[in-house]
Amino acid sequence: MKRTRTIVISGVLVFLLAGFLSFYILSNLGPQKVYIKTLGSNRFQLMVANRPYIVKGMVYSPVPIGRNYSYDFWSDPRRPYIKDGRLMKAMGVNTIRVYQPGRDVEKTRQVIEDLYNRFKIRVVMGNWLGFWDNPNYADPTFRKMVKKDVLDMVESYKNEKGILFWILGNENNVSFSYGPQTLNLWTTDEIEALGDPYSKRLARARIYYSFVNEIARAVHKIDPLHPVVLANAELNDLDVAKKVTPDIDILGCSIYRGKAFGSFFREVASKFKRPVVITEFGCDRYNAFLNKEDQDNQAEFLKAEWKEIEKNTFKGSAVGNCLGGFVFEWTDEWWKFKEGVKSGWYVHDTLGSWSNGAYYFDIKAPKNLNINEEWWGVCSLKKRKTGLDERRPSKAYFVLKELWK
Repeated sequence: MKRTRTIVISGVLVFLLAGFLSFYILSNLGPQKVYIKTLGSNRFQLMVANRPYIVKGMVYSPVPIGRNYSYDFWSDPRRPYIKDGRLMKAMGVNTIRVYQPGRDVEKTRQVIEDLYNRFKIRVVMGNWLGFWDNPNYADPTFRKMVKKDVLDMVESYKNEKGILFWILGNENNVSFSYGPQTLNLWTTDEIEALGDPYSKRLARARIYYSFVNEIARAVHKIDPLHPVVLANAELNDLDVAKKVTPDIDILGCSIYRGKAFGSFFREVASKFKRPVVITEFGCDRYNAFLNKEDQDNQAEFLKAEWKEIEKNTFKGSAVGNCLGGFVFEWTDEWWKFKEGVKSGWYVHDTLGSWSNGAYYFDIKAPKNLNINEEWWGVCSLKKRKTGLDERRPSKAYFVLKELWK
């Protein structure tokens, strides 16, 4: 009997060991399936390797002092993402959002692997969809170029276990209509023949969102393991998007409504009926009225925003359609105010660029210009004689750390 028990116990141990090894191999080699689990009407859960996942994200574009948007951190031999990765892991960040992959595929892969293997930080990979290349989403040649760029990106990185999902565009719907917020307006003779501005806007929206859906469908064919996100500015044009984007898995929105999101989550549930991730939210760290740095208000606003996001996740008591969000942003970007003047990239400008009354603490700034583009980081920067700029975590960093850890 003793020998029989020994054999049985040994067999059980072998079985358990085999199961553990299988789980380890599946969890650590190759991409992990990321999918949406529907829990009920307008309640959704993001699943990664069959486990629930809430995006505790950071928009990551660590441009050094004295550089501009053309800086390629992926290829920087100083590897800023290692220093940042340690700080972000300590904070509780589990995901970063990037707007575009690096120019070198192998170096970009290395960054994705290092962030995941060292810090368990996943990457949400974006593509601008040619937004800064004189876009015309009705032009067949332009569409072909953009689609190829996206599919090349997906082919290059789809097998990286650190990839969470793909984001198509970023607020590209601001190119649809005439007005103060319009950027990179595009049109055709057929659109112009429609006459009234509203009809023109609807036509552009249908063309753009149909094109995004075409890309999403192609992405799913070559990568069935990762969801695809449509990145929008606010909820504008969502009625059109809903009709022509059946292949979009997740709605992404940049939301800058101050401390609260208002009816946002209810509107998404009503109009789009798919899960949503906040692709940008936050508060700048400069008080344009008092003309000084203001870490307290940034921390207060981010805390309130995150609590509302959390309340609207599957675990919360509200709508339940939110998968998490990305704080805008990790570090300050000193190049933004005087983008075309290189000397300005070395100056931390304190003049406001635009107005948003939802950030009420400094709306009485001169001409109501209370939004300071160069002060959105949860880490400030200080120039060093050599090496990377010093990262100085703000009060908001520690507030989010308490919430995320």
